[in-house]
Amino acid sequence: MDLPVPFQIVALVVLVLVLIADLLIIVKRPHIPSPKESTLWVLFYVGLALAFAGILWAVADVEHAGQFVAGWLTEYSLSIDNLFVFVLIMSQFSVPRRYQQKVLMVGIIIALVLRGLFILAGAAIIEQFSWVFYIFGAFLIYTAIKQAFPGGDHDDDVKRESFLVRIVRRTVDISEEYDGPKVRTVVNGKRMFTPMIIVFVAIGVTDLLFALDSIPAIFGITQDPFLVFTANIFALMGLRQLYFLLGDLLDRLKYLHYGIAFILAFIGVKLVLHAMHENELFFINGGEHIEWAPEISTWVSLGVIIASMAVATVASLIAARREGATAQDPDAAAAAVADEQGTPATVEQPPAPDDRS
Repeated sequence: MDLPVPFQIVALVVLVLVLIADLLIIVKRPHIPSPKESTLWVLFYVGLALAFAGILWAVADVEHAGQFVAGWLTEYSLSIDNLFVFVLIMSQFSVPRRYQQKVLMVGIIIALVLRGLFILAGAAIIEQFSWVFYIFGAFLIYTAIKQAFPGGDHDDDVKRESFLVRIVRRTVDISEEYDGPKVRTVVNGKRMFTPMIIVFVAIGVTDLLFALDSIPAIFGITQDPFLVFTANIFALMGLRQLYFLLGDLLDRLKYLHYGIAFILAFIGVKLVLHAMHENELFFINGGEHIEWAPEISTWVSLGVIIASMAVATVASLIAARREGATAQDPDAAAAAVADEQGTPATVEQPPAPDDRS
């Protein structure tokens, strides 16, 4: 069944008001949120998303609720991956920690606008051409392989300025120092942009690149534009607080990219199977539907997404704990280095006490 239009309008208006309220809090009181504050906000937004799923169940049916939760978790996992890049950008441009909330909120707004446009375009294309699922599926499988086996240093890729950032540097005057969260400032009587404009451009480019992955992924869960957009909104809502909550923990989630890669590959295969089931291309099976191609249910997708993220997170935390123990044990640290270099383990011993008296 289709969701009632009045419900969709009211839901979108309420979500926009929540985002505006969140933005006003940052503008009125820029600060570094404490772990407790960040945790409460993250729990609030997670609870809000689950409550919305319950409302969907009541207004429509359990299938709509399941599609929303699966889509939300998919986008949430991809958004956590996005945080890694945000951390690198903040570090690269030395953004004062006090003003990082504003940068994150601007990044979230840019992401919502870009994803909204992509969702509208994607929905229109899917409505007309079912074969586009072949392309979406192949793209996600390719992205999954790149995610699991990245070539080169990802940090260096981020630190290498994008084409748009280089253009901005060449075309406008930029001050050496930040002036609070301002984008414009006055230096020696001359109006100039602050480095904040570069940060916003870098964040915007990052949002665009991540939208290319996330939108095909969620269309593999549901083709309802309303569910796709609301899942994206809820996934991005708690991203700002999650940034401060996780902080240095992001470096400890060393296997997270494998979990995300598995999710992308799974959804990619799901999309290809769906395209085969709905096949209309004349050079594949004579343009007929491929009936043996299975349609993977929403609940199987939801289970795979939850299991993938859980396994990746637990494995990362176990590995981080072992590395921490190794760092505290000189013998274990020497053995780890020896194993990596293929040399005997050696531990530098303290000098023996002088027995002369």
